[in-house]
Amino acid sequence: MRVLLQAHLDTEKTNDIIRSGKMPQVMQEIVGAFKPESSYFTADGGVRCMFLVFDMQDSAQMPPLTEPLFERFGAEVNYTPVMNLEDVQKGLSQLSSFFS
Repeated sequence: MRVLLQAHLDTEKTNDIIRSGKMPQVMQEIVGAFKPESSYFTADGGVRCMFLVFDMQDSAQMPPLTEPLFERFGAEVNYTPVMNLEDVQKGLSQLSSFFS
């Protein structure tokens, strides 16, 4: 299932990682674990935020993927199922039998 992960990063914890010079390595490790089809980084609600779209094969992936975000960044994390245009079209094509 295609999932959107939104992670708001704690400012102080993130500042510590940046000051240590390890931010590029830490981000590569964490983002690399998700193998995202896309990733975006911005500020949201006044804090650093990352958005990753990736394929979650099993909900059991959540602990090993999410714990590093909690531990390293003190992140607040949300998972949301999402669709691309192909998924929406596939879903809409199944509605015809619903209305018959």
